[in-house]
Amino acid sequence: MDRYPPIAEHGLVGDLQTAALVSSQGVVDWFAAPRFDSPSIFAALLDHDGGGYMRLAPAHPDATCKQLYYPDTAVLVTRFMSPDGVGEVVDFMPPDRTRTATDRHSLLRVVRAVRGTVDFTLECRPRFDYGRAEHELELGDSGAVFRAPGIDAHLQSTFPLERDGQDVRGKVTLRTGESGGVVFTVCASGGLAPASPTVEGLTGQLEEVSRFWQHWLRRSRYRGRWPELVHRSVITLKLLTYAPTGALVAAATMGLPEQVGGERNWDYRFTWVRDGALSVRAMLDLGFVEEATAFVHWLMDRLREREGKEEEALQTMYRIDGDPDLPEETLDHFEGYRGSSPVRIGNGAADQLQLDIYGEALYAVSHGREIAQQASFGGWQTLARTLDWLADHWDRPDEGIWETRGGRKDFTYSRLMSWVAFDHGLRLADHFRRPADVERWRTARDAVFDQVMERGWSEKERAFVQHYDGDVLDASLLLMPAVGFTAPWATSWLSTLDAMDRKLVSDSLVYRYDPAASPDGLRGSEGTFSLCTFLYVDALARAGRLPQARYAFEKMQTYANHVGLFAEEVGPSGEQLGNFPQAFTHLSLIMAAITLDEALDAEHGR
Repeated sequence: MDRYPPIAEHGLVGDLQTAALVSSQGVVDWFAAPRFDSPSIFAALLDHDGGGYMRLAPAHPDATCKQLYYPDTAVLVTRFMSPDGVGEVVDFMPPDRTRTATDRHSLLRVVRAVRGTVDFTLECRPRFDYGRAEHELELGDSGAVFRAPGIDAHLQSTFPLERDGQDVRGKVTLRTGESGGVVFTVCASGGLAPASPTVEGLTGQLEEVSRFWQHWLRRSRYRGRWPELVHRSVITLKLLTYAPTGALVAAATMGLPEQVGGERNWDYRFTWVRDGALSVRAMLDLGFVEEATAFVHWLMDRLREREGKEEEALQTMYRIDGDPDLPEETLDHFEGYRGSSPVRIGNGAADQLQLDIYGEALYAVSHGREIAQQASFGGWQTLARTLDWLADHWDRPDEGIWETRGGRKDFTYSRLMSWVAFDHGLRLADHFRRPADVERWRTARDAVFDQVMERGWSEKERAFVQHYDGDVLDASLLLMPAVGFTAPWATSWLSTLDAMDRKLVSDSLVYRYDPAASPDGLRGSEGTFSLCTFLYVDALARAGRLPQARYAFEKMQTYANHVGLFAEEVGPSGEQLGNFPQAFTHLSLIMAAITLDEALDAEHGR
């Protein structure tokens, strides 16, 4: 077993309240429960020796590993080819169907021999509370129980288990057609032990979970050129959504580096207003109205919470239940992925001022206007008061979309999205015929527009730039035509696109900005941002540069991992970097695919 497998060598399984990563070697090396943002139980991906893991794989050292998803599901199949036979480990979690938060979550691992004879071995070594809490093992006829403060973990198996200190191991030999399995269930201390698993029961649950995902995916309206890629992305977004509240986490993991050995290692298990808001459009475009509605409701709840208070109307990010408290601390006992430290939990950027979030919030509400509660008068009053507040507060330096820690600036993207907020607020007022200070909003919108055109433009670069005090390009501005700020064929925009081609694009991959030219307060470098690459494809397609757009999109697919997942970044050698999988990357993939499909269809007269 590799101490630290490549980030991309993983698949994701989940139950819509939490998730686990399973490596292509059959190792669960990331799992937190009972929620995405709970302390970890398996975290060997961040500290091989102290993080904990569960390995279930053939004993043969020369087995070749392959991994895939069962079609149109979140059921992960890891195949092992050895000289003695071919075996499979099938990982899945029964999805939450009640939308009620629970402390009980199960990871099921079915093993089977499909050819020949396969000797499987099991190692289960949990390390609770990010490896900080000790546990005690109880091993009996019904299985094992790992007891830690506040939490129990039950391990049950169809084959014998044995003690290994405070951990557990086991082995089973299977012949062609034979199956077995293990179930790892976490619950609150003293919770009832699950029933002992049977092969028939595990097989039945596998079939039921497969049907759930296939039935859910049938709602997709996508009929374009890249169905497997788009559908894997929307399943991933669903897996990263906390069903009890509808909140989307930015990624399933924390602490995975943007540069191996560097310090850009953040906790992404929270809900960014920006990411979630933009997912609304992607979900609606594909026909997943229920998921879009749930997030708009969550967002409206956040806006109502701060009405009448002397503070910002929205925070940049929240916990999945809406809790705004995300104190950042470091886990000094974790060495980090391949020595990438510090490993952080919580996120200090929650306290930053990022004014673009109001534009993204109104963008989401506007696109979901027919389905969500903002159509009610109470919801409208909340939106109107938010825009009234923004009319007095948009013109301020902030930390910007990229959460820089090098001081506040007048970021052009923040102003762009303030324009979007007022523009969509005016559209909503007209659509619903609601009372509003539309003249005030229109005046603010036009003032933002004039300011961006005057101060956000660089004559030196012949392009819109990152902030008003420099000439640095910024890939976030690729959204300008998508949100309607500029026509995609406008001379100023095409000039900006050309400048980005020269300065930010490397073999169709896009850097978000140049940290050397615009210091962000952090040491080290980073890879290209996969989100930005898909925004680039979208912008090229809107500009009519279809051969370039399609080739860039097709090339980007070669950077997906073996099961179609993307992390946050792509490194210099094509390796995936950052937290994994990342929601923002997958939702931007969906947006780019839809835009490119529409442009290609129009070109061919469809």
